[in-house]
Amino acid sequence: MKIDDILVKQRIFFNSNQTKDIGFRIANLKKIQCLLKENESLLYKAIYEDFGKSKFETYTSEFSLLYHEINIAIKNVKKWSKVKKVPTGLTNFPAKSYIIPEPLGTTLIIGAWNYPYQLSILPAITALAAGNTVILKPSELPSRTSNAMATLINTNFDSNYFHVVEGGVSETTALLEHRFDKIFFTGSIPVGRLIYQAAAKHLTPVTLELGGKSPTFVFSDCDMKITAKRIAWAKFFNAGQTCVAPDYILVEKNAEESFLNALFVELDKYPKSYQDFSDHYTQIINTKNFDRLCELIDNTKVCYGGTTDRDARFISPTVLKNVTFDDKIMEDEIFGPILPVLSFSDLDTTIQEVKNRPKPLACYIYSKNDKTVKKIVKELSFGGGAVNDSVMHLSNSNLPFGGVGFSGIGSYHAKAGFDTFSHYKSILHKSFWFEPNLKYAPYSAIKMKWIKRIME
Repeated sequence: MKIDDILVKQRIFFNSNQTKDIGFRIANLKKIQCLLKENESLLYKAIYEDFGKSKFETYTSEFSLLYHEINIAIKNVKKWSKVKKVPTGLTNFPAKSYIIPEPLGTTLIIGAWNYPYQLSILPAITALAAGNTVILKPSELPSRTSNAMATLINTNFDSNYFHVVEGGVSETTALLEHRFDKIFFTGSIPVGRLIYQAAAKHLTPVTLELGGKSPTFVFSDCDMKITAKRIAWAKFFNAGQTCVAPDYILVEKNAEESFLNALFVELDKYPKSYQDFSDHYTQIINTKNFDRLCELIDNTKVCYGGTTDRDARFISPTVLKNVTFDDKIMEDEIFGPILPVLSFSDLDTTIQEVKNRPKPLACYIYSKNDKTVKKIVKELSFGGGAVNDSVMHLSNSNLPFGGVGFSGIGSYHAKAGFDTFSHYKSILHKSFWFEPNLKYAPYSAIKMKWIKRIME
């Protein structure tokens, strides 16, 4: 089916006002939930074939979040959609004022490959909950998961409401030539620029969920064993292919050795080679990304790991030490299982080094010192983060998820996502029973005096 035809059908369907009905939205959210649950085995198989992701990791990082978001939307969409009364003031007396949340219309969602189900279906769930129609374009890199989503959605939903378009760059380019009422993109900064440029031609609002080099501060006063455990999990989950993974460590000089020793204890639990491959580790998505990551490994600075297997697209958890901000690995987001460790003595200088670079998507701070924590949180700009943990802020749907600057535009999850896919229409509703002459000609000094008193 041609994109033109799908878009025309979606606009006609949206203009029929059916998607504005709360019961219709809830029914379709429940339908998506049932389809996912009934087809979990099919979806598990597809993602394992793409890059060896286990059922455990797929459930915890993909399905659990999808089910959670669906349940939140079903429970709250009626409340979120209510007309909100706001004060009117004396200027417009007698009248009432209110704000009406309304869906934007036809939306395009372009998903990412690293969490192919979550980062495609979750924004789609949010858009549908807000009353929009959706065209979903999953990443083509995990081809089996893309095909699984297309089969599941396109055989169970009418294309005039929810449809998946598969393909690569040419298909995405063709989609971006059309006018949408909203575009939501998750992916890299370079591609995000292209999406933004294409959207600008149609003045289409865009949400960009990008990435960046997310720093992690480790101070000597933290619980080093728990710190190492949490960082190891957050960094090497999904083989480091996570946009909010700790990208690099900034550790106090006097704590570097104890941190590394504690980290190595945790990393000993991970596979050392592809022959030891287990369900708690995944492959690199493709050989292109594998080769890119291998070029970042400076063998003179490897202090742990460094084993690679191109045929298996396997890179063992790898730690680099004696790294500086001038090293190649510090230029761009790593997005893989390589962890550079930089030591510091002066916090102010280190904070300035981070400030000199693009604003990161996340920042993590491990310390028991509230003054230190507050200083970093206050002085550094970043999308979101955590204190004494990493990545887990995503699991709290009450925290909007999104970047700032180069790491993204806009946010989503739960109510924040509903807001992202909605327009808040402002209405002033006046009565006929009273109309003062203050604003009408002829003007006078007395009228001016009263207008100043009322409007200020």
